[in-house]
Amino acid sequence: MLTLVPTPIGNLEDISKRALDALLEAELIFCEDTRVTKKLLILFASKYNLNFPCTDFKSFHSHNEQQVLKTLSKDMFEKNIVYVSDAGMPCVSDPGATLVEFAIQNDIKYDVIPGANAVLTAFAMSGFEHTEFTFFGFLAHKGTERKEKLQKVMNSEILPILYESPHRLLKLLEELKNIDENRTIFLAKELTKQYQTTFKDTSINLYKNLKDTNIRGEWVVIIQPLLSAGKNLSLSDIQELDLPPKVKAKLLSKLTGEKIKDIYQKLLDEN
Repeated sequence: MLTLVPTPIGNLEDISKRALDALLEAELIFCEDTRVTKKLLILFASKYNLNFPCTDFKSFHSHNEQQVLKTLSKDMFEKNIVYVSDAGMPCVSDPGATLVEFAIQNDIKYDVIPGANAVLTAFAMSGFEHTEFTFFGFLAHKGTERKEKLQKVMNSEILPILYESPHRLLKLLEELKNIDENRTIFLAKELTKQYQTTFKDTSINLYKNLKDTNIRGEWVVIIQPLLSAGKNLSLSDIQELDLPPKVKAKLLSKLTGEKIKDIYQKLLDEN
């Protein structure tokens, strides 16, 4: 069968007994990075006095997964095959979904063991009282794709959560404060690790406080969702109203925090 095994996102003690048992029984381990997985098994072996017998490790990551899938057959899964990503849950901003789909399409028994996850951990730590959220993963690094995705994030009425790398976090905070400087943002880095750190403030205050610091670690970013225009009125409702572009731009600016002139130009371009 196929078993997807989550690994700790920082603290080794967050590994579960089920996950360790699956790794002990594995006859083949697919890894996002074989070096990371082998090092992790050495740490587990030392900490819990275990001996992991598997010696067959194969690379399976976003750049080679399609090629690897072509080499798989249903017969291979007569042995115990495990997939682990470098940290956290497979399939959550990490490879693994294509392996699951392969198992489904080929009637292969599979299981996913629950475990550490940065999105849910940060969500619980954020203090936002929402029962729904939307996970956007990593934004594009630059260009139109990043700008359009960011607008979608900032216009979301369901709590948006995304990941950001240390060398782009300040850029993201600058972008957020340019769209809406008063929007509340929750930031978390190094979750479960020694230097776990969180911040919660307006986008402009976070930008001012962090712009001169040495930013390290991977970050989870949770953004206060956009308030709906009213109980029975949404942004799309306003966009559909037969109003002069300048009036419509002012209304949309009030709701989204985006600059009036930028919205006005978009409205002109659409006509």
